[in-house]
Amino acid sequence: MKDIFVGFADEKTKKAFEKLKKGKGAEPNLYGLLNRAFDDLKKDPSIGIKIPQKLWPKEYIKKYKIVNLWKYDLPNPGD
Repeated sequence: MKDIFVGFADEKTKKAFEKLKKGKGAEPNLYGLLNRAFDDLKKDPSIGIKIPQKLWPKEYIKKYKIVNLWKYDLPNPGD
């Protein structure tokens, strides 16, 4: 079985994510929902909705060299 890694596009995004953990209001809840999403993606990387290639942002293709793109809806807090 292949190891699956969920990462961040850049260090700035990773730091913003980590900041949510000790944030105020809904931020810690969002941190938990994102971690749940990462776990879901590790179990099934094709979960969600596949975005047709013609809709991919050109800057994503150029900057991140993407070869596929999926949309994943965060779970509802009560789920």
